[in-house]
Amino acid sequence: MKVFWSEVTVNPSEAGFAIALDGRPLRTPSKAALTVPTDALAQSLALEWREQTGAVRPETMPLTRVANTVIDRVIPHQAAVTAEIARYGETDLLCYRAPDPAGLVARQEAAWNPLLDWAGEALGAPLQVTTGLMHCLQPAESLEALRLAVEAHGPWQLAGLHDLVTLSGSLIIGLAVSHQQTSAADAWPLSRIDEDWNIEEWGEDAEAAELASRKHRAFLDKERLLNLLQS
Repeated sequence: MKVFWSEVTVNPSEAGFAIALDGRPLRTPSKAALTVPTDALAQSLALEWREQTGAVRPETMPLTRVANTVIDRVIPHQAAVTAEIARYGETDLLCYRAPDPAGLVARQEAAWNPLLDWAGEALGAPLQVTTGLMHCLQPAESLEALRLAVEAHGPWQLAGLHDLVTLSGSLIIGLAVSHQQTSAADAWPLSRIDEDWNIEEWGEDAEAAELASRKHRAFLDKERLLNLLQS
């Protein structure tokens, strides 16, 4: 699609805030009205559309993409999305530790133990830690507490939490960012301890580095989404 509009506006409505191109309301791929819950988020979406020149580049419009996803996919299937995110608690990255070398073991303990302590105290969800890749069965009470923590997110917040969790591999990291226990900028390196250790030991692959960079940007975008939802 090429840019065909000259004006992008934000229009308050009963359902929230809609974005219009030359007065025509934007719609999602499923033809639903593209309406968001806060003016701050709407203004940021409008800016993405204003910054388009020539051909529209969806990769430069992360907030528009997530808004489409929420309206077309998350809201109609909120319970399923909640269950999908909560399942990460069963195999959370922070619970699976390297047996060696000692430097990596120490790095994981220093980075991950405080987050697990926070989950136990703030969320009522203490988790077991194991060495290696053998499955570690977590307490049912803790998994239920984590499910309730996920369920407390509305559909728009769920979209942000979903990517924070899937990109990091950790429900605890995602919840820590959504609860503002830590920032996305500080949390991202915590999810990359194993990868960064290997890079230090063996060097970096250019293709893997580019993929990690894209994931990093997406991770930061989701914290931005959560902040705009609170404005």
